[in-house]
Amino acid sequence: MKVLLINGSPHKEGCTYTALCEVSDALNQSGIDTDVFWIGNKPLSGCIACKSCVQKNQCVFTDTVNEFLDIAADYDGFVFGTPVHWGAAGGAITSFMDRAFYADLCGGGNRFLLKPAAAVVSARRAGTTATWDQINKYFALMQMPIISSRYWTIVHGATPEQVKKDEEGMQTMRILGKNMAYFLRCIEAGRQLCIDRPETEAVTFTNFIRE
Repeated sequence: MKVLLINGSPHKEGCTYTALCEVSDALNQSGIDTDVFWIGNKPLSGCIACKSCVQKNQCVFTDTVNEFLDIAADYDGFVFGTPVHWGAAGGAITSFMDRAFYADLCGGGNRFLLKPAAAVVSARRAGTTATWDQINKYFALMQMPIISSRYWTIVHGATPEQVKKDEEGMQTMRILGKNMAYFLRCIEAGRQLCIDRPETEAVTFTNFIRE
């Protein structure tokens, strides 16, 4: 089984990466393979609501969003990491997740359906819990079980070295990795017992304003 950890920081090996590596190590020690996907530091457009993804099952823009979508189906779980910028998730990872999940949802890709997911948040000081809430909203809408730890999955520090000194934060990352490994093994055990996924219903939309 494999988990993909998405580094949503503009820094390839900064604080967010340091936290994700602690999660990755715990997963590896539990027998789960991992890869890290960096969204890069080039500008990422937000969704323009063109709906091209309905036919393409990909985004109309060619960048790391589509690179991610191309490989996402090969993974059994996901951990999305982001720094805190202005009290919220970074602009790049927000655009990235908006477009990736919307393209999958509209295109019927089902790359993420019922696959466990978790958020990892890194900050120098504040804005972590609001950012944690923001990232988890994607998983809830995409029917992805949210994996937790013994505390909100956040770390503090202005440099990777400072993050490593956040002993409680790093412990929280390790427990997150172990918990995700446990749930992945449970899912695999369910497959071996031929436990079927829930039956999918056609989506119903109820608008607040109706003519």
